[in-house]
Amino acid sequence: MQENIGKLDQYLRITGGLTMLGMGIRRDSPLLMMLGSMKVAEGITKFCPMLYMMGLSTKEKDLSEETNVESSFNPEI
Repeated sequence: MQENIGKLDQYLRITGGLTMLGMGIRRDSPLLMMLGSMKVAEGITKFCPMLYMMGLSTKEKDLSEETNVESSFNPEI
């Protein structure tokens, strides 16, 4: 399972999921509890199945994955 959620997205999912989970417990709503727990689990594992199916990712690229700007710049002096 490859991570496809960035740091900010992770924190937002955990915060929103805990909020939804608390509201679901307070209102005795199984739907809110289920959705909230799913969002918390996505935030903890850093993996979202819906983003995976759409081929998207909110995770930032590592510096090693990006092209090296210095090596591609070749000034002729």
